[in-house]
Amino acid sequence: MTELPVTYRGTVYPWHCDHMNHMNVMWYVSKFDEATWNLFALFGVTPAVLRESGRCMVAVRQEIAYKRELLAGDTVTIRSGIIEVREKVVRFFHEMRNNETGEVAAVTVLTGVQIDASTRRSCPLAEDVFARGRAMVTDYDPHI
Repeated sequence: MTELPVTYRGTVYPWHCDHMNHMNVMWYVSKFDEATWNLFALFGVTPAVLRESGRCMVAVRQEIAYKRELLAGDTVTIRSGIIEVREKVVRFFHEMRNNETGEVAAVTVLTGVQIDASTRRSCPLAEDVFARGRAMVTDYDPHI
């Protein structure tokens, strides 16, 4: 298997932490969301393409497993992969690791659907996007 692409690098800031002094769940979701758009860009789903085609991507399912807590000052890297691409659907995952320890801090698996921006109904991915996405499908198991 080839190495998964890096889709996010960042730092846990003190304001990301909750009353238990570890990163709050809302920030995991935020960092995973940023990684999503970097992953999508790798197979041609960019903001410009979506605007020009009158399309949107919507998340219809997300499952997260929190494995290790992150504290203020920790730096993280997210690597991502595509599990499946169907006519209108992309299933993908992100794995967030603590850079210092190498431990997996959290994993998420998401399902995204492309919709027509005006009708708000699902619609097929462009052929080139579909082909590039299919070429990126990995057999990596995100262990969620």
